[in-house]
Amino acid sequence: MKTLLSYLSAYKLRMAIGFCIKAAGTLAELFLPLIMAHMIDNVAPAKDILTLSLWGAGMLACAAAGFVGNVVANRMASKVARDTTQRLRADLFSKTLRLSARQTDEATVPSLVSRLSSDTYNVHNMVGMMQRLGVRAPILLVGGVALTFMVDELLALILLAAVPVLAVIVILVSRRGIRLYDELQRRVDGMVRKVRDDHTGIRVIKALSRTQYESDSFRTVNESVVRGETRASTTMGITGPLMNAVLNLGMAAVIFFGAYRVAAGHTMPGDIIAFTSYFTIILNAVITVSRLFVIYSKGGASAKRIAAILALPEQLLSLPDGEREDSVLRFDNVTFSYGDVPALHGVSFSLAKGESLGIIGATGSGKSTVAALLLRFYDADEGRVLVDGKDVRTYELSDLRARFGVVFQNDFLMAASVCENIDFERGLAQEDIERAAATARADAFIREHGGYDAMLTARGANFSGGQKQRLLIARALAASPAFLILDDSSSSLDYRTDAQLRKALPEQLPDTTIIMIAQRISSVRFADKILVLDRGEAVGFGSDEELMRTCALYRSIYASQHGEGGQQDA
Repeated sequence: MKTLLSYLSAYKLRMAIGFCIKAAGTLAELFLPLIMAHMIDNVAPAKDILTLSLWGAGMLACAAAGFVGNVVANRMASKVARDTTQRLRADLFSKTLRLSARQTDEATVPSLVSRLSSDTYNVHNMVGMMQRLGVRAPILLVGGVALTFMVDELLALILLAAVPVLAVIVILVSRRGIRLYDELQRRVDGMVRKVRDDHTGIRVIKALSRTQYESDSFRTVNESVVRGETRASTTMGITGPLMNAVLNLGMAAVIFFGAYRVAAGHTMPGDIIAFTSYFTIILNAVITVSRLFVIYSKGGASAKRIAAILALPEQLLSLPDGEREDSVLRFDNVTFSYGDVPALHGVSFSLAKGESLGIIGATGSGKSTVAALLLRFYDADEGRVLVDGKDVRTYELSDLRARFGVVFQNDFLMAASVCENIDFERGLAQEDIERAAATARADAFIREHGGYDAMLTARGANFSGGQKQRLLIARALAASPAFLILDDSSSSLDYRTDAQLRKALPEQLPDTTIIMIAQRISSVRFADKILVLDRGEAVGFGSDEELMRTCALYRSIYASQHGEGGQQDA
């Protein structure tokens, strides 16, 4: 809650004014039963119409003050909740963008989505309700009990005896409620993950006739969430009935002794009416307090989850500049693991400016990890990664990544125009966009689809796989990067287009250092240097001709793929 309180501190003046207005309006309402009792017992029997009218006007004034005070204070509370949640959500989103890839892996994307959506909603609800009802309900509860002593001390003591029991109920239930709602949010994370995965792979699910299986699988996840909601709701829901039962027992005792005292002449009938009015106020306040503890339990659990992300340390801090080296790109005995899963071990290679590097190997051999380390999504466990002769850890991340144009294996396209997808909010000139599209062999089909203003549907579903890959390559080329990473970006291209693209890249980008990661040997064999990876280790490095002589694995890959069709060497 410390994190949330630091955000609320910016609005402490507005909250203080709102609290004062709310308190004044609530106190005005509390005097209504006292005025009513005085009118019944003292003013009405005197049959003085003027005095009765004046006391009636006083009741109307108190009611009006309560109404206006509540409306104004509630509007102020809503603004505080809105502005606080807006800042909190913006900072949380910004933090998720700055998390290292390792931190994102640990937190999981579905959990981050849940914290940005349902958790921030719970916090918004808590902040608003605590200002609206968190001031009013305690004043009504404490003030109602206090004013009953002005009506009849003996009856008030009977009612007051219930307060310690109520406090024990609230404390015990709320502690358990926070734990249950924290567990519930983790189950919601799992449901978000399931929905995200299914909607991402909906075409595959349909193609393989697995819709019923996925529906059953979601039902299992959904039932887990429902069980969590049921446990939390049942636990918190018991608060209200228990409180009502305790208060109703107290009220029964009050009515019994009150009737006796009226009969004995110790209490006036108006006092009993006022007392029952205060009992109703106290009962409603207790119900509200029980609601607040439910809201607090949800909001407190969510605030804790949000604070856990905001408190994560910056892992990819920049180091002081070291001595610059000659090679434009270099891996120096690099070792890296994803947790307990080794990905690279002792990998070394270097490239000069404008050279091209092809990386090939079996699935899981560490090819994409090379790209991830170059972009500093992760830091190497051992060794150094150098770009432009400098350790990547000495760059500001924005400066480092601005040097790269990248096409990932599982890249995405927005539901926007072709031009917007290539530009990607970088403010590029139209001629640069069209030049990049021509180099990527995309200009022709773009014009066939209606030009650069043609709209793509979600994930580019109205374009073929090969067309989408060429749009993504155009996006990577448009800013004329110093380094170009193509991670299996030609897998959907036909061999002719692939060959044309391989030829066009060095011609159009002579000073760009190109890293091509591929499964097909035809996509890398014409690179200046080729890195062959096997289970995270570099088993070959050199030109195609050198590797054919010295690397058995490279020859094996060539032989297995060459047998499938000689046209791939075109």
